[in-house]
Parts: sequence; structure tokens; C-alpha cells
Amino acid sequence: MRKLCLESNENSSDLTVTGDIDAIFGNRRATRYMKDTLQYTIVGDAIVITTDDDINKSIDRLKKICEYISAELVYSGNVSEAVNQYVMEEQRFSEFAEKARLIRDNHCEIDDFTAFVDSVSANLSNRTLYQLQLLSAYHLAFAQNACNFSVPGAGKTSVVYGAFAYLSHLAPSDSKYVDKLLIISPLSAFGPWESEYEECFGEKPSTKRLSGQVDVEEKKQYLYSLNSAKITLISYASVPKLKEELIYFLRNNKVMVVLDEAHKIKNTSGGIIASCVLEIANYCSARVVLTGTPAPNGYEDLYNIYKFIWPTKKVIPFEVYQLKDMGKLEGDSRVDYLIKAVEPFFIRVKKSDLGIPEAIENAPIIVKMGETQRRIYDIIEKKYMNDIISNKDSGFKQDLVKARLVRMMQVATNPDLLSIPLKNFVDYGGFDSEAVTEDDTLIRDILLYSKTEIPAKFVKAKEIIDRIIANGGKVVVWAIYVKNILDFEAYLLSEDIDCRTLYGATPVATGDDDDETVETREKVIADFHKQDSPFKVIIANPFAVSESISLHKVCHNAIYIERSFNAAHFIQSKDRIHRYGLKPGTTTNYYYLLSENSIDQVIHDRLIAKETRLREIIESMPIPLFDNAELETGDEDIMALIAKYVNRTKKM
Repeated sequence: MRKLCLESNENSSDLTVTGDIDAIFGNRRATRYMKDTLQYTIVGDAIVITTDDDINKSIDRLKKICEYISAELVYSGNVSEAVNQYVMEEQRFSEFAEKARLIRDNHCEIDDFTAFVDSVSANLSNRTLYQLQLLSAYHLAFAQNACNFSVPGAGKTSVVYGAFAYLSHLAPSDSKYVDKLLIISPLSAFGPWESEYEECFGEKPSTKRLSGQVDVEEKKQYLYSLNSAKITLISYASVPKLKEELIYFLRNNKVMVVLDEAHKIKNTSGGIIASCVLEIANYCSARVVLTGTPAPNGYEDLYNIYKFIWPTKKVIPFEVYQLKDMGKLEGDSRVDYLIKAVEPFFIRVKKSDLGIPEAIENAPIIVKMGETQRRIYDIIEKKYMNDIISNKDSGFKQDLVKARLVRMMQVATNPDLLSIPLKNFVDYGGFDSEAVTEDDTLIRDILLYSKTEIPAKFVKAKEIIDRIIANGGKVVVWAIYVKNILDFEAYLLSEDIDCRTLYGATPVATGDDDDETVETREKVIADFHKQDSPFKVIIANPFAVSESISLHKVCHNAIYIERSFNAAHFIQSKDRIHRYGLKPGTTTNYYYLLSENSIDQVIHDRLIAKETRLREIIESMPIPLFDNAELETGDEDIMALIAKYVNRTKKM
């Protein structure tokens, strides 16, 4: 094997490299990388590297050159103290990583693990962690900088609190001691973090939400103050505006920083949120990343995650462009090397590990459309499908095709969704809906739909809700479009069924003197959980409440009045009521309403196929990797729609 030998001395910060240096200049990528990243001169048979800024960074770059030419970097007997320190630190980190790997593989030092369990049992007074949660919390407490890639419902929040319970009760002089938490998360996760703390510790924590409702100056003064709360919550979008203040806060406190649902930092193309989060990483006392989908687009999604976890170490031995390539080639030999490098610092609990009672996937309920809805749907379907079938493009990803699919999905549930853009057109053109010719039947039907017919799915969903409520149950109804959420809410209220809605416009509590009369997401969920809750139905949008919200303790029924081709949101919505913590014997029911002879049936079949594939990937792969395009509307979905349409219309 080729070798490059590194020498240095105390009288100079320069590094001298000898050995197989001809191999560097014989390799185009190695030569290019060296010219781009190192200042060097050729002196005889040696390369002399000038390291004015950071000797550690220069050695890291030299090691990257070794990878390009398949060489080993060795150190001569004559190296400076700085280089010697680098070598020793690398050795210590290697030993540390190996111990972290043993812990995640459940090879713990018995005495140390027992002491950890005793501490958690004493200090996490109101929650008993199950075995895999204890192992995850122990791994996190040991590493202090780690990822949890467990599936939704595995109790990632409890794991963090378990590790925090241990670390915050160490002696303040201990290097691992932390006493505060900074949670960076979507706004919808603020409430769950606060309520989960109370459930774990049996007491309410002191918290501060740095949300949009709080004045920027007030946020800055809080971060500079000496009396900060035990838990500080901030959204990803707020980090750039408070970067310097956050650095001050982290420097002057012992803070464990948690990135919850860490999608925002996966951008490796210079996004401002990702870069600011990575900048504050150097000042954290402990770092935690929580996400159930660590690499939805490709292995490059891991790059920033591990850069945050260990900002001073190059845990991932590849560059971003290499990681992008690795996801494209099936059986790429580099993947095993990548996983071996990152696995000491992540733990992942799969759904099959949790022992959750199986949910009941009820057979689809085929709903016959009303006469007017059927007429509207058939006309629109015929026109749009003929246009799509005659499409000359090589793919179906253009916006016009997707827009037409959306219209078909809307009409399959509630044709009144088309009335808003149509009314704008009609008002502009001076159209009189009461004086139309035969050619204008479609426009008239759409404009007058809400006055002539109740969507058939609304009626069927109400029948199921009546049965669930009569049996003492509660139910969440999932819908995609906001107008359907509001129209269905109005319909249930007209039928004397009290309900609440959760979607993008539902406000998030600020945490500071919230108005009790305002229906925030937190208030809706808290009231829903009460035994004497006045309402038993929540109507929700999976885009808005797919993260960090649990309903499984009181709700075991979900009705889907409409769905899109997006498998990720569908799976996440199902996990709201089917999670760890369900009592043995609990029956979870899913009900799917499909309009007869419509796009609904294709969506249902495609979601089953996608969910099966994704579940298999999630269960079988150490780090689940799937192309995000497969989760949403793709060519295969449209081809399936065309096949179904052609087969059905042939029989007519």
C-alpha cells in the first residue's frame, strides 16, 4: 500500500510530506483537491505545506488526499507537539467511538449501566423507561453528542429527558454536567416538549418560548440574562436572527441542545438556517439530533447532522458530492464504510421493536357520489385524463398535470372546492348563474353545488363518527384541503356534533400569558385528552400536525375522507394514534373513504404499495434511504391512474 510520511518540528508550523508523492500528481482529483485546499511548495522529493491557520485542518485535508490515492498516512519519529496532540486526540476519539458502538449494540459495562439506571430511576420520578429507551438514554448520556433515528412513537423525547435526568444530577464540576435544555424544533413541538417533561418528572419545568409573538429585543435580553429557564424553545427560523445571542447563552450555561425534527439543517447548499445552527454547535455542552427520517433524499442528508453532532471531528469520511453518488448506485461498496463510521453515534428503534398491538386496516369504504357530484366529476375526469394521456412530454411532472390531479382529488370529495376560483372568473365576466344555457351546465353545477347537495363522504363519515361516539370513543378525521376541513366542521356542527380543527391556521401557544379564549393547538389537544372533553372529534390536516403530536392515549380511530399521493404524510398521520404506550388489547381502527370510480381508488392502491415499500426499508436498513419523489406524486402514480381510467371506461 502507498504511504505518505508526515514530519514537522517545533521551530516551524510547516508540515513536510515525503513518500509516494508522485501518486498525488498522477491523480487528477487528488491534485485538484490539494491545489484548492492547501498552501504548499515542492522542495526536492518533498511537499512542504504551510499551516498558518489550523494545523489540524491541514492534516485532515492531507488524509483526504490519502483517500484519493489509496495511501496510508504515517507519522515519522520527528513530529511537533501540535501534530503529536492531533494523533493522540484521534486515538482517544477512536477509542471513544468504539465504546459508543459497544453501548449501542447493548454491550454495556454492568456497573456503569447500573449506576445510570439507578440515577434515572431516582430523578425521572414519574416515568419508567422501557429497555430500549434506557439503552438509548445511556448511549446518549455517554456520548453526549448523538443522534436518535427511531420511528415516531418510540419515545425519543423521553430518551432525551432520561439522559438529561442523569447528566443534570452529576457534580457541577463533572465535564459532562448540563443543567439546561435548548430545544430547536417546529413550533408544533413546543407544547409536547413541555407536557412530556411534566409527565416524566412529575412537575412543570420553567420554560421560555422564543416564538414569533415575543419581541426580538425581549428574546435577546432573555438570552443575555442570568436567570434563564430550564427549557428554552426556539424555532429553526428564529436561529439566524439570534445567532450571536445564542452563542453567548451557550457559552455561559451548561446547555444540551436538541434538534428535533432536524429537516432544516440537512441543506448542504449553504442555507442560512443550516449554517447558523452549525455555527452554534461549537458552543453546546451536549448535542442531540432527533429525526425518524435521517436520509430521505440521499446519504448527503447525513452530512450536516454529523457536522453538528461533532463539529471538531470528521465523522463522515466522504464529501457531499460522494454521498450524493452513493445513494444512486445500488450496492455501492462505500455505503458499508459510511455506516460503520457513523453508527457509533446513532441509535434507532424500529416499530417492530416496540411491541405495539397491530392496528386494524378496515377495508376501504366505497362511497357512491351524489348525482351532481358524479356529473361534475365525470366531465372533469374525461377532459383531464384525455389531456394527460395525450401528453407528449417524456414525464408527467409538469405543474399543469399535477394541478389537474389536484382538481380531480378535490371533486372526488367536495366539488365546492372548485367554486372559489370559478366564482372569481364568473364575477369578472358578469356571469349569471341563474340564466345559463346547456353549455354552461358544469359551471352552474359547481357554483350551486353547496346549495343542492351534501358531499356523500361527509354523510358517510358522520355515520362512522356517530357509531364511534356511541361506543364511548374519540376520532380524528384527516383531510387534505383546508376548505374541506372547514366545510366538514360546519356540517358536523349543523348535525349537533361538537368538534375542533387542527390545520395551518390553528395558532400555536406562545407560552406567555396565553389567552384562554383562543383555540390554540395545545389547548385543543389538551381538551381532547380530558375524560370530560365536550368534543370527541378532531378534524386535522396531516401537513400541519404530522410532527410531535400524540393522540394515542385517548383516540384509537382515524377516518380519512381524502388523501394525496404523499406516503410520508400518510404514514406520519397514522402514527399519531398508533404509537408506543398503547395498552395491551387496545384496538386501533383506520377507515378509508373512497368515492366510487374515482382517483381515490388509485391513490389508495398507490399508498398501500408505497407504505409497504417504505415500511420494509425502515425495518431493514440501518439508515432508511428512499427517494423523496417516490413519497409524492410521480410518474408511476400517473401511469396507474391512466391504466385504471382506461380499464374502467372500456367497460362502459
